[in-house]
Amino acid sequence: METEPRVTLLDALRDRLHLTGTKKGCDQGQCGACTVHVDGERVLACLTLAAQVEGREITTIEGLADQDGTLNAVQAAFLEQDAFQCGYCTPGQIMSAVACIREGHAGSDEEIREYMAGNLCRCGAYPNIVAAVRQAAQELRS
Repeated sequence: METEPRVTLLDALRDRLHLTGTKKGCDQGQCGACTVHVDGERVLACLTLAAQVEGREITTIEGLADQDGTLNAVQAAFLEQDAFQCGYCTPGQIMSAVACIREGHAGSDEEIREYMAGNLCRCGAYPNIVAAVRQAAQELRS
């Protein structure tokens, strides 16, 4: 895909590739709604230029489930723990949670809260989000 040098990864994903699962929240890197993975590392798509990630592997919320539709362990845990209300922040929360677990920062509720702090939830579903991350981390360890 060709883009202008000033196009953000977020806008390229949503407007050019029609991957609308990644949400545009604050557009200033403050809320985490646009969290995606670039080469397995979480990044804020609103602060990343599309040109910066040329040739790199980008994973959005749409890419977490298996080809057959089986949900990722974090996605399943979010459903089981009712870790969302309005759902707007959920894709970014899930992408951060996957990275949090992969980075080894899901050992305690306090650690989960610390490493998920960049993702805001206006509805206040934090206790359920922490429970979902804890559940997914335990399932992935076993």
